[in-house]
Amino acid sequence: MSFFRAVLNQYLVLICCLFIAATIRSDGFLEIFTPELLAKVTKDYGEEAATRVSKLKRLLERGQNLSEGDKLKLVNKYFNKIAFKHDKDHWGQEDYWATPVELLATAAGDCEDYSVAKYFSLRALGVAPEKLRLMYVKAIRINQAHMVLTYYETPDAMPLVLDNLTNKIKKASERKDLVPVYSFNAEGLWQSKALNRGKRIIENSQQPWYELLERIESGY
Repeated sequence: MSFFRAVLNQYLVLICCLFIAATIRSDGFLEIFTPELLAKVTKDYGEEAATRVSKLKRLLERGQNLSEGDKLKLVNKYFNKIAFKHDKDHWGQEDYWATPVELLATAAGDCEDYSVAKYFSLRALGVAPEKLRLMYVKAIRINQAHMVLTYYETPDAMPLVLDNLTNKIKKASERKDLVPVYSFNAEGLWQSKALNRGKRIIENSQQPWYELLERIESGY
């Protein structure tokens, strides 16, 4: 666990602030899918990329009246079809947080990108922010740091895990292959000793980091 703390400490406050910021306006995620955005995607990445972005907009519009369980399945399966690619190979950077549009436009991403895209998509589908958390874990089978999205039906519920490694959404207690490290959402950041709510170590902050959100709102 000490290795993962060393790796993650540089991101903790940054990530927490990111999602505090993102949650403020993530209800408006559907509003970014404008003709101007699609024209920009077409120019930068081609027509097939714009088609992929348009499909997400239609998927989110059609999914508004689904049950929350079906929304989870819809979003998890949709983004899991995208190819996995390490940031160094994909973006030429050791760590790059792609926006959902960048993930779709380039048709590749890593675990953080899947989790971010699922988070924004579920928020656009009306899932309350307090029900969603991003969780850093150790994935035992691949022996590396990993990120998943967790969903809490109620505050005290065992969360469900949305993971790019599988289309099956299971309770956290059934994921023996994941060792929890930290989880976070708009309310703060938690240190986790089990795949549940854990111990809060950072409260909500008034100094959010807006870089990713600003890229989303500016057209990507």
